[in-house]
Amino acid sequence: MNLVSLNLDTIPLGQPLPFVLRSADGALLAQKGYVIRNRDDLDVLLARGVSLCVDTDESGESHRAYLAQLQRMLMSGNSLGEIASVKITATGVAERDRSDRAESWSELQLRATQLLRAPSEADFMLRVSDLLEDLLHRCETTPDPTLLALIHLSADETRMYSATHAMLVSCVCMVVAKEMLRWPRLKLLQLGGAALTMNIAMTELQDQLAQQSHPLTSRQVAVIEDHAIRSEAVLTKLGITDPVWLEAVRCHHHRIPGAMADKTLPQQMARLIHRADIFAARLAPRVTRVPMPVTAAMQASYYDEDRQVDEAGAALVKSLGIYPPGAYVRLASLEVAVVLRRGATATTPRVAVVMNREGMPTGELISRDTAQPAWKITGVVSRKELRVQVPLDRLLAVK
Repeated sequence: MNLVSLNLDTIPLGQPLPFVLRSADGALLAQKGYVIRNRDDLDVLLARGVSLCVDTDESGESHRAYLAQLQRMLMSGNSLGEIASVKITATGVAERDRSDRAESWSELQLRATQLLRAPSEADFMLRVSDLLEDLLHRCETTPDPTLLALIHLSADETRMYSATHAMLVSCVCMVVAKEMLRWPRLKLLQLGGAALTMNIAMTELQDQLAQQSHPLTSRQVAVIEDHAIRSEAVLTKLGITDPVWLEAVRCHHHRIPGAMADKTLPQQMARLIHRADIFAARLAPRVTRVPMPVTAAMQASYYDEDRQVDEAGAALVKSLGIYPPGAYVRLASLEVAVVLRRGATATTPRVAVVMNREGMPTGELISRDTAQPAWKITGVVSRKELRVQVPLDRLLAVK
């Protein structure tokens, strides 16, 4: 018997268990095929003071995924401590204990770019699930730093634009759906996965267009126009079978305003992705243009095709605030600051000053509470007005 700790968040509630569930001492807790109906049933098991484990000799596909993850980590030079923290999951995807993962955002950008530019049928499911779990974990535990990082990177990135854009849209959607719509974790993963892979059929072209100075060619226009359908086909070939995920990808450019309650679940997801896609695209630079101010990007997602308030867009604005993390603002003190965290209201985020009232870089990032009248936000500042570039790691380090 070879017991491995199970990641509790991956246990499929309301569905048959894919393997035998055991305690840390090997005692049988539930047979393969047993259905844990809800979180209360799971809590009954946990209340006994047992750790939930899987015998890898009994776990089939999950064991093979677990071994594949160990092999990849060994080949990547991970420390023995990181390798020892790997847990097996009920979905067949092995993962590290993410509380100890300190992967940088530049590493995540590269990982997402490699996944979306050159997907492989052999390991796409494992790689996309692992990346999606990483992103959702960040959205659940550190949503403000996650938004700050991706909005900051999106305003500068042209080389790995497509992957950065996809991660931003995915995280915005998951944060909004979790905080405003109260969607459960399974829906968040479906939504986040669809947003992450919506443009997989044109990843390379998106990266090219971010640096292209001449107008679109007729061939490029054709690729853009049918990329949603082709992305669905690519994902199907790569092993994605979830009909909700696939339909959300296929419909993510549909322009269908109206109440969310009148839409199916995939259509609701597609609408959220569409609004977040508009927001994120306005923030991104091109060789021929500078990023749009964040408030203009928010406004573009807030109103629908009929110039009415869009329900999905309104949820986005209410969740992220008028000045989301990563936005640059001017204060009543005439200082320029970057938004670090959302505040008690949509207009009172926590910020750090990057330029003093004379327009000079401050050197040290000075935290301000915009709920105080002396540091009230009086307007937004576009990236082209900035005379300073602050590295992302410095922004994330400000408390």
